[in-house]
Amino acid sequence: MTSRATDSGPLDPNSGEHREHREADGSDRAAAAVDPDEVVRITQRLVRCAGTNPPGEEAATAAEIAAIATELGLEVETVEVAPGRPNVVVTLPASGATGATDSTAPDGPALLLVGHSDVVPVGAGWTRDPFGGELADGRIYGRGATDMKGGVAAALAAMGALRRCGARLRGPVVLLAAIDEEETGLGARHWIEHGLPRLAGLAGCLVAEPTDLQPIIAARGDSYLHVVVDGQAAHAGNPADGRNAIHGAALVVAAMERWHDDLAAAPPVLDGLVGPATLSVGTIRGGESTAMVAARCELEVDRRLLPGEDPEQMLAEARRRVADLDLADRGLTSRVELVMALPGFATDAADPFVARTQRALADAGGPELPPGGWSAACDGGHVAVATGAPVVVLGPGSVTGQAHRPDESVGVEELATAARCYARLACAVLGG
Repeated sequence: MTSRATDSGPLDPNSGEHREHREADGSDRAAAAVDPDEVVRITQRLVRCAGTNPPGEEAATAAEIAAIATELGLEVETVEVAPGRPNVVVTLPASGATGATDSTAPDGPALLLVGHSDVVPVGAGWTRDPFGGELADGRIYGRGATDMKGGVAAALAAMGALRRCGARLRGPVVLLAAIDEEETGLGARHWIEHGLPRLAGLAGCLVAEPTDLQPIIAARGDSYLHVVVDGQAAHAGNPADGRNAIHGAALVVAAMERWHDDLAAAPPVLDGLVGPATLSVGTIRGGESTAMVAARCELEVDRRLLPGEDPEQMLAEARRRVADLDLADRGLTSRVELVMALPGFATDAADPFVARTQRALADAGGPELPPGGWSAACDGGHVAVATGAPVVVLGPGSVTGQAHRPDESVGVEELATAARCYARLACAVLGG
C-alpha cells in the first residue's frame, strides 16, 4: 500500500486495505484507549474554572490544563506571556521502537494541536451556572464548553490515550493552549516567536475549535481598526465656534458602510468557501457633555480579512477612504490605526493532511461532511502564515449555534468522537 493511495482520500472503512492501514499505524489501538468518561471529566474541570477575556483571566484554566496534563503523564511547560496570563504547552514526545516516549531522542516534525484557554464574558440570559460544568441530557453546560474548553479537553484526552497505548510516533504531538485568542491573539503570536523555533517543523496543524465536527480548510482572518476624529470644543449655544468631531465621525461611519457594501459586491474567492470580506463599526465614543461641541470621537471597526489579504494594504485602503472625506475642510483631523491583525488561511483540499483528517474522523464515527470554509477566525491563521504547514480546523460543538451564547453547551458524544479522531490523526501523521 503506497502513501499515494492512502493520501488520496478516505478509504472504504470496511476494506481490507483500510484495516491494514489502521493496524500499521496503530490508530485502532489509540482510539480504543480513549475513555469517553475521561473526556467528560476533563471538560467539566475546565468549564468550572471561572474567568473571562476581557479582561484576561486565563490563569485558573491554564493551571487546570497543566494539572490535567501532568496527571496524564504528559510533558508540560507554562510560559507567562503577560502578567498572570500563561500559555500552556503540552507535549507527548516521539517514541522509540518499543512505543516508550523518549524526550531525549531527536524528534521529527510535530503534529500541532491548537486551542485557547480564554472565554468570552458570560453575559445575560443564563438559566444555568455558567461555570458549573453541569452534565444534563448528554450535554455539558457552561461558558466555554463549546468555545473551546471541550476541544482542549478532547485534545488532552487523545494525548493521554496515545501515551497509555504506547503509540509509536516519529515526531511529538504538541498541544498549544494559548491565551487571548478571543481578543488580539497574543498567546499564539508569542508561541510562534518563542516556541515554534524549538520544533523540527510541523507535519500539520489541527485547530480544535468548534466546527460541528466538519473539517474546515479555509477561514477568514480578522483585524481591528481604531479611528480617531479630533475637533474643537465650544459652547453648544454657538456650535460654529467649535469643530464637532462627532459630526465628522458620522461621515466616517457612512464611509465604512459603503466600504462594506463594496466588499460584499466583490467576486467570491476560494469558491465562496469563506464568504466575502466584511466590515462592521463595533463601538463609538465621543463628546463630554450635551451642552458642549464634541472635541473628540473614536470608533472601533472590525474588518474581516480574506485568506492571503495583506493587513497593511487593507490599512492603507482604510486611510484612503477616510482621507477622501476631506475632514480637514471642516477643521477636523483624523487618524486610523491597525490595532490587531489575525490572518486567514486556506489549505489545499488535495493536501494529504486533509485526507488523513477526513479518514481519522470517519474511523472515529464522525459525520461524513465534506471539507468546508469558515467565516470565523482562529489562531490557525497565525500558524499557517508562519509555517506554511497545512491547517485544518475540526472540533466538537457549534460556533454558530452555541459559542458566545447563554447556556452554551457541548455534546458528550461529540467530545468522545473528537478525542478518537485526534488520536487517530496523530497515528496517521506520525505513526506507522
